[in-house]
Amino acid sequence: MTPATGRPSPVTAPVPFFPPDLFEEDRDTVLRLLYELGTGEEQKFILGEHTRRFETELARRLGAADVVTCASGTGALQLVLTALGTGPGDEVVVPAFGCAPLAAAVLHTGAMPVFADIDPHTLTMDPADARRRVTGRTRAVMPAHMFSVMADMPAFNTLAAEYGLRLVEDSAVAQGATLAGRPAGLWGDAGVYSFVQVKSFGMPGEGGAVVTDDEETAQRVRMLRNHGQDGRHRFLHHLVGHNSRFDEIQAAVQSHRLPGLSARLARRAAIASHYTERLTGLPGITTPPAGTDGRCYYVYTLLADDRDALREHLTAHGVHTHVYYPRLLPEQAAFAPFAAPPATGRPRGPKDAPAGRTNGFPWPHALRAARRHLSLPVHHMLTDTQVEHVADTVRAHALRTG
Repeated sequence: MTPATGRPSPVTAPVPFFPPDLFEEDRDTVLRLLYELGTGEEQKFILGEHTRRFETELARRLGAADVVTCASGTGALQLVLTALGTGPGDEVVVPAFGCAPLAAAVLHTGAMPVFADIDPHTLTMDPADARRRVTGRTRAVMPAHMFSVMADMPAFNTLAAEYGLRLVEDSAVAQGATLAGRPAGLWGDAGVYSFVQVKSFGMPGEGGAVVTDDEETAQRVRMLRNHGQDGRHRFLHHLVGHNSRFDEIQAAVQSHRLPGLSARLARRAAIASHYTERLTGLPGITTPPAGTDGRCYYVYTLLADDRDALREHLTAHGVHTHVYYPRLLPEQAAFAPFAAPPATGRPRGPKDAPAGRTNGFPWPHALRAARRHLSLPVHHMLTDTQVEHVADTVRAHALRTG
């Protein structure tokens, strides 16, 4: 990848945000594994030997005490919160800017999400604002890594220790990332990964994992994912659990693809670094923080003063983009009843929420990010020509309109 002229470089086809042929090179292996499992004597399709092997391989790679796979990253969040004793009467501090499961997983335990603002540069939850949201009812704090940047986990570790809180790390997008030498997912009591297709370690289906260095937490999650059974004695239920079990074919596929993860992540990192080099300093454009520590490169997200105009320009030149969170979580109809400014106290349920109160809340940095963020293609299957075309197209628009 070498700098071009500043004009959009020619491409013969649209630049996809996600590769439509992501698993094409794995097709023969997937078909073989499917046949072997489907015709195997054991007829074990969930939580079998492939699942155990994949959990062991991933734990060894991370240096974690245990990895517990489950049906989705969203399910993993709920399982962790439940395993840590979160329930009615508790509060969990979550970012106001992010995906719905951050709030939904809390509500499904009977607890209440409390929304904190984000850092304007990293777009992850601001530890200082999270601290201001802590009350006597706070049970846990749940930062989420966002786009290509890990949250400030050392600061959240300090916060959790100071107030005696549980620390749940939403590392759904951060497989392979490390911060200060520690892998994403292993900074708190437990972390979660997501294996849905579009994630960095995605697979052809749904799935997720809980990663932890706490064996007791892992044991409880392992039971919760399988209707409260301990995995040894069938139909003996120790806990009120869930059906969040992992699929054997997906475990086999993930084990097959795991050795290539580092190379795929390295390609993403190289593309992201090139974007930052080409786009930093452009008028009306703010690039993600540079560097490699605490970076995950799930997607490359910049902030644009006129986001919609830039997106239209990129679309016109064949570059697919994505706006992930145009509304804050407390602006969403599903979660607005559970949000209110600190000055008036936090509603305890839908009946207590101010009528029609879905905006104007005190999360200025999150609001600004929601209006300005735009994600560019950064997946490992992009060609150098496509990468240059993306960068050239952004530059051309910014220099013309700036």
